[in-house]
Amino acid sequence: MSRMNGSNRAMVWGTSGVAAAVLALTACSASSGDDDTKASGKGEKSGAATALPHQTKPGSSAPDEWTQPEQWAALPRGKRTDNNGNEVLFPHTAEGAVSMLSAANSTTAQGSRDMVDEQMGAYDSYLAAADQTPTNKQKVKQRAIQTDAALREKFGIPAKGDMPPGAYSRARTVGFKIIKKSKDEVSVYILARVTMKAGAIEKTHSSYTRTLMAAEWEGDDWKMSSAATLRAAQHVEGQPQPAMAAPGDKKFNRSGWTAVRGTS
Repeated sequence: MSRMNGSNRAMVWGTSGVAAAVLALTACSASSGDDDTKASGKGEKSGAATALPHQTKPGSSAPDEWTQPEQWAALPRGKRTDNNGNEVLFPHTAEGAVSMLSAANSTTAQGSRDMVDEQMGAYDSYLAAADQTPTNKQKVKQRAIQTDAALREKFGIPAKGDMPPGAYSRARTVGFKIIKKSKDEVSVYILARVTMKAGAIEKTHSSYTRTLMAAEWEGDDWKMSSAATLRAAQHVEGQPQPAMAAPGDKKFNRSGWTAVRGTS
């Protein structure tokens, strides 16, 4: 069984936007690696494993035999775009919370825009007021700097300056599974497809990530909250986690994922 090196782990965190930083503020342990054994069936029968807030699995090729997802959702959009270019003011519904978390979990590093831009923008747009402290902001920034450095090292491109033409790293939500919901708090697993490319003629590398996330209604919008994330982790502790599987894979349905229209 292969394991991911430190640089790859850093990139996985970066592709989760500021969600990883929220997890870092909780008492939850987080991990990433090639194998999904603990979370998707093998070794899961006892149901005693601690929930891992964020994991990754390589590969995103379509299954040989397409199985139509049983559940689909067209997530609502935010009412407007803020100064960071992020959608905000989502509906006060469970789907609105999922849409915000999906947006917070999506990233694009390309050209002159790096992970620092992505994560600091998400910090400002999506993090709960209680979590927006000078110390936490510095933590997010330092994690973003490390992620960007690891991404550039992986690609073999200069540490500074724009990324080469055709080079990018993107994460997009393809599915979700609601854990618990109430009027003002929603917890969910977010399934995202991550694609990375070092240049226009280079090979595309793909993987999936599964991230435990939670939102609270704050004022007039949904916000990511470390307190809500900790409650979510405690709620699912010891329970099997949904397998990371592409839409169209039988495991996608067996795991209870809802596919997101427009991304699958």
